[in-house]
Amino acid sequence: MNHSPLIMPQSGLYAITDNALILEKNFLFVLEQALKTGVKLLQYRDKSQNKTLRFTQARQLQRLCHVYGVPLIINDDIALAKAVNADGVHLGKEDASLSQARQLLGEQAIIGISCYQSLEYAVAMQQQGASYVAFGRFFPSRTKPQALPAPFDLLSRARQQLSLPIVAIGGITVDNGPQLIKAGAQLLAVVHGIFAQPEQIPITVQRYVDLFK
Repeated sequence: MNHSPLIMPQSGLYAITDNALILEKNFLFVLEQALKTGVKLLQYRDKSQNKTLRFTQARQLQRLCHVYGVPLIINDDIALAKAVNADGVHLGKEDASLSQARQLLGEQAIIGISCYQSLEYAVAMQQQGASYVAFGRFFPSRTKPQALPAPFDLLSRARQQLSLPIVAIGGITVDNGPQLIKAGAQLLAVVHGIFAQPEQIPITVQRYVDLFK
């Protein structure tokens, strides 16, 4: 079943899943709560080696995301993104190249790139056709505790030099998010801040969504 690809949102809350925080039996219920409250972009991130589970969850999530008109991005795995007809993929420096992803997923695919602390890398990725770039971490991160910190002014410099959406990631909460938006971030990527308390998701997501108003 082919669907018309969804386009990259220009701003808003970017939720990233974590299978350590979301119980398998509650997976779709929890994510639907986030989607219907106002997430603009959703990334499926599962670092386990359980290929069957990853395929099943990603395929179910792709259908659910399209009910709410939210693009689904797959972390790292171009083959999985292709298999479930996801809207795109997010790549880090250790992953496949942007050109490989574009070749396999097509011109319409959303391809996001982790640029860490490097504006130069982001500029190069924009020239190669990235859909968005992500910088971070900006605060201590539970998901990637070893990640190096990025300075706030990186966001304002990026806004001056880039024309594609800029994502901030790393330890973002409802309280510190406004600083990043003010500095130039257009999307806030959040894992722990949303999914650490699944029962609170409608309230938490709404609070993040309100930051963009």
